[in-house]
Amino acid sequence: MIEQHNTIVIIPARMASTRLPGKPLADINGVPMIVEVWKRAISANIGHVLVAAAENAIADTIRNAGGDAMVTEPRLPSGSDRIAAALALRDSAKRFDYVVNLQGDLPTIDPLAVQRCLAGLTNETVDIATIAAQIRDAADIANPNIVKAIAPLEGEREVAYARDFVRVVDADMKPPFWHHIGVYAYRRSALERFVKLPVSAREKERALEQMRALDNGMKIAVVKVDTVPLGVDTPADLEIARRMLRDLK
Repeated sequence: MIEQHNTIVIIPARMASTRLPGKPLADINGVPMIVEVWKRAISANIGHVLVAAAENAIADTIRNAGGDAMVTEPRLPSGSDRIAAALALRDSAKRFDYVVNLQGDLPTIDPLAVQRCLAGLTNETVDIATIAAQIRDAADIANPNIVKAIAPLEGEREVAYARDFVRVVDADMKPPFWHHIGVYAYRRSALERFVKLPVSAREKERALEQMRALDNGMKIAVVKVDTVPLGVDTPADLEIARRMLRDLK
């Protein structure tokens, strides 16, 4: 059973960012971005929250805010590898059975969306759960930078198995299309298996890590949410986040 005592939310964070160097510590109205994300994770109230940092500066910032953080190997290749490394170091006794990977650049994410992601693991056949919101703008459907989750979520259906994840929609694909949001909930065994798998051909071709799971027969549940949170990748995104969070106060 999924409960607070056996669930951990891990937020991977590193300072290296091509378009926004030092992104985790970027100031949002006086609060570092990583702290805003940590607060959202705390508000989700689904389990312990840990920031897995690549640098001491990030970990110290979270600790100063009253949170839990640890420093991991800076050269780890992905967020998935970072959360797996942090989990192995922090919980060698394997107290946590469920792991949520929350990206450190989503300062506006709705805590309910994090809850819904974890709920996708309620079905015992699911290895990994993630979230997606319906795309209603034709320009977004055509945008290859927006990843589409291909899953039968039509009508009142709230969760469905992922059939594919694509950047470009083929002519034979029918709407509605779903904007994939990069938040994942793993069964611990699935995470440990996933990070040991080699990069798959479709993962490399599409630059989509989740294809590795599908290509190795892992089952991914896609849970429907209402809105897409702002992902902060550029200085312009940062200004939007500042305005959005200022307006909420």
